[in-house]
Amino acid sequence: MTMLTRLQPSRLWTFFAQICQIPHPSKQEAALSNWIINLANAKKLTLLQDAKGNLLIRKAATDGMEQSQPVILQAHLDMVPQANHDTAHDFSRDPIQPYIDGNWVRAKGTTLGADNGIGVAACLAVLTDPTVRHGPLEVLFTVDEEAGMGGAFALQPDWLQGKLLINTDAEQDGDIYMGCAGGLEARLDFKLDYEALPAGYLGYQLTIGGLQGGHSGLDIHEERGNANQLLCRTLFRLQQCFPLKVGTLHGGTLRNAIPREARAQIAIPAGQQSEFVRWCQDEAALLKQEYKLTDAAISLNCTPCATLASVLTPQSQKPLLAGLVSLPNGVIRMSHALKGVVETSTNLGIIRLEGQQLSAISFVRSLTDEGRLQLKNVFAALAELCQATALFSGDYSGWAPDPDSTAMQIAQQQHQRLFGNKANIMVIHAGLECGLFKKAYPALDMVSIGPTIKGAHSPDERVSIPSVERFWQLLIATLAAIPAQAGTI
Repeated sequence: MTMLTRLQPSRLWTFFAQICQIPHPSKQEAALSNWIINLANAKKLTLLQDAKGNLLIRKAATDGMEQSQPVILQAHLDMVPQANHDTAHDFSRDPIQPYIDGNWVRAKGTTLGADNGIGVAACLAVLTDPTVRHGPLEVLFTVDEEAGMGGAFALQPDWLQGKLLINTDAEQDGDIYMGCAGGLEARLDFKLDYEALPAGYLGYQLTIGGLQGGHSGLDIHEERGNANQLLCRTLFRLQQCFPLKVGTLHGGTLRNAIPREARAQIAIPAGQQSEFVRWCQDEAALLKQEYKLTDAAISLNCTPCATLASVLTPQSQKPLLAGLVSLPNGVIRMSHALKGVVETSTNLGIIRLEGQQLSAISFVRSLTDEGRLQLKNVFAALAELCQATALFSGDYSGWAPDPDSTAMQIAQQQHQRLFGNKANIMVIHAGLECGLFKKAYPALDMVSIGPTIKGAHSPDERVSIPSVERFWQLLIATLAAIPAQAGTI
């Protein structure tokens, strides 16, 4: 913690170090919320909290800025809880352990929470730094962003007073975002029947691991291996070569993180043990070759395990594996309007077997409503074909770009003034909350900025130290440049 406070800007890094000490995974933000509430009360700032848990803090304009257009700073309080398999970490109790690695800050064995902890820290620094110039200011802290955008969905239309909003959840220095993808959770539920394992079978655990994982939007174009998809593919191939019996199947923990590990408990006739082991070795070599450029550490391991008491019936196993191996995954379509930008994608984030039901949970993203609808139809049709039930939830539209955005123009001008070059005006293939804010506040003029964060939603998450300082400079310069009337620069 002391190491972080020596970085610049010191106030922002000090707040981030304190945030790391307070557990705040999605749906467990209360401790962090209470800490912020105490801070706001100590600074005698106006504070509101809605029924969902969103916080709104108001601060009067600094001297000479009273006539400036009211502005909203926004960040989400929750973080993605992901840990390496060999890291014992309870995200509901244990603090994050950040450390400095050259020009980066990382965490020991877990996600860092720079997404969106750096944004939260920046907002708190603005609220408490008397040298930052700004007009009438509102700071909105939302909850539950990473697990379904529950806070943004619950935002009331009469709460915010500002007309310009600066979202701090972008993850690339030098980019200014003015649009984002919408999203949809697609879940297929398979009802399963079991039977006793026939005599003469041996139990094995198959594990796909060693994958990079990552953010299911920002990293989807990298075409990294998805452990769930690869395990399902392996099982489907395996049953074509051996009289396979499947007992359990699990993989992934979050719908919006590319899964890094998946496992299944299976059974193989004892007489085919040697052939099975050789088959797995050959399949592991194929995976190594296929993913040598994206996931060099990928592994497929088969280890003996206790003999299974029961396994899926053939009538359950066959349509299950056929359905799982058919699930769409990865980039579906690139945008023709925005070169190099993913338009539509889907991520098979979770496979969860509980009792007699297996749930396969995917997260769909698209810049267009039609893209989401088409994938929704694909999942619904697939469910009919493989005797499953399709369930859809959390459907939200994207944030459509506004080329006349005042907020974007101000941020762009300040970027040019500070750094001598224009920022890249971008649309992000991720679910910023801005799209949902537009539902409650259609006239809101928004922009999103942030430092460079790599490996978000995975234990490889890291934030660039130099980019945090540039992000801070751009943020406070933009606040100081907000005009008296929207649209006047």
